Amino acid sequence: MKNSKFCTLAAMLMMSVSLFAQNTDGDEVPFSINASTLFGVGGYNIQDTYLTPGEHANYKGAGLRILNERMKMTHLCDEKISRQQIISADMASTNNGGGTATDFAGFVDYSLAYHYQFQPDPQLKLLAGAAVHAMGGFIYNTRNGNNPATGKIDADLDISALGIWQTRIGKLPLVIRLQADIPFAGVLFSPHYGQSYYEIFNLGNNSGIVKFSSFHNKLAMKNYLTVDFPISKVTMRLGYIGSWYQSDVNGIHDHIISHSFMVGFVKEFISFGGRHIKNPDQYRSAFY
Repeated sequence: MKNSKFCTLAAMLMMSVSLFAQNTDGDEVPFSINASTLFGVGGYNIQDTYLTPGEHANYKGAGLRILNERMKMTHLCDEKISRQQIISADMASTNNGGGTATDFAGFVDYSLAYHYQFQPDPQLKLLAGAAVHAMGGFIYNTRNGNNPATGKIDADLDISALGIWQTRIGKLPLVIRLQADIPFAGVLFSPHYGQSYYEIFNLGNNSGIVKFSSFHNKLAMKNYLTVDFPISKVTMRLGYIGSWYQSDVNGIHDHIISHSFMVGFVKEFISFGGRHIKNPDQYRSAFY
């Protein structure tokens, strides 16, 4: 009895493997995942009148950023829509003009985008779509006593567009990407000018601290410029990320502007077992 059950399980397993092999080796081209991890350094310009009112509110300095990106085709709209996920974290140390105070800042960004892909030329892809974006972080001022820090939390719906162009310089193949994400509607957290966090969380004075955001009180954009090229068996990615964020809510004006120069690696793989792709022609990439 035990032997018959074992034989039945073995037969089912062999049938499953056979069906998987048929799906993999048939006419259907599997979708691959384009994944990259980038590290960068850049300049930051931070202003927040909740922490530092008046003309001395502008702080400038340097910061570090790490970014992970994944792109994959989906089965939506006859397999013409790709999914993009970007997770980014950065930290910065900035000083006021007189060098008498420092702002330490840290932020984490997450976005999930779906793009419809157009291909007017074999070497060119144009992508347009929408993204869900969320950001959380803080700014801490070393000089303040009563209100030394403020939190940054918001969530948006973004317009997202990018172009991917494959070209060459001599014998070196290049893949150039230019992307822009612009939020058009969302919500954000902001205390009122002069209001302490003790009032909000301990006394319950929290009216109006969550606001609808759009172009009337918040302007933001994030730009990506990357170049992929092979070195031996490794694909390198060099890039620039420009981030511009400005809001005017509850009597508080702030902006967070950064320019980061990035470097990292790219890999193309299929999700089953995380296998790397040896023959790119056998798989369909959302990026290449």
